[in-house]
Amino acid sequence: MDDRIPSLAHHDCNSGASLNDCCPRDPSIGCERDRDSNAVPQSRVAEHRHDVAPTQSREASPADVQPEPVQGFIHSVETCGTVDGPGLRYVMFLSGCPLRCQYCHNPDAQGKPHGEVRTADSVIEEVLRYRNFIRRGGLTISGGEPMMQIEFVHEVFRRAKAEGIHTALDTSGFLGHRASDEMLDCMDLVLLDIKGSAPQIYRETTGVSLQPTLDFARRLSDLGKSMWIRFVLVPGLTDDESNVRGVAQLVAGLNAVERVEILPFHKLGESKYEQLGMRYQLHQTPEPTDEQVARCREIFALEGVTTH
Repeated sequence: MDDRIPSLAHHDCNSGASLNDCCPRDPSIGCERDRDSNAVPQSRVAEHRHDVAPTQSREASPADVQPEPVQGFIHSVETCGTVDGPGLRYVMFLSGCPLRCQYCHNPDAQGKPHGEVRTADSVIEEVLRYRNFIRRGGLTISGGEPMMQIEFVHEVFRRAKAEGIHTALDTSGFLGHRASDEMLDCMDLVLLDIKGSAPQIYRETTGVSLQPTLDFARRLSDLGKSMWIRFVLVPGLTDDESNVRGVAQLVAGLNAVERVEILPFHKLGESKYEQLGMRYQLHQTPEPTDEQVARCREIFALEGVTTH
């Protein structure tokens, strides 16, 4: 009970104790069962015994309480991924995302987390079955936005690191403030999507503010956390040269950036929008030409940034 008096543990009454009421068997202490009466009804004497052995009425200690398994909502899994981090990787895509990127290829992962429920234990058990395949790669958690399920991600990465598995987080950085330094210690690599440098273009592209991503990028830089930066080139949306140059300048000012990827826009997710009854805003947008991609790389190079 909330008002149980710790010093009265020797009383050993399974009804608890209160300062405002007294127990008819021992007037020196209170008893919560008799707040509204002066005596214990005979029918309730059996459940109000004062000679119960301590082991029968003691409250469960913290050691007796089994923690609830940490669970997450899974969108899909790719067991032999080759593009989401170094080497061959087990890639787990989580559902749930606060962004509404116009070129999102997993619109069914947007919104609140939903889908298949898995425990961290079951995920690690499955990852370990692929240990021989991913020994030169590792585990990547992507989305959606994985930091919508921060506790689950932290626990999976913690367990993976304990098994000696390389870990990578693929994120927009919008929810980076949720990640503790302890959680970041469990990540070997962050794949950070920087979708623009101009606040207005970024909001038009994603539906959210740019600043949280900038803050997270600088935090990772200050910590010396290894990063891969990704920029999606979308004609008529993110390809404005001032926007591209701003991203390049931002990247040039970060520490521990190991790789910068220019990802040409594609329409592979368009059919999902049709299936979900959602409007695909980039239906009329062409994929970038080789010349447009080359110009984007040139702008990065002028800022001292090598791209892949």
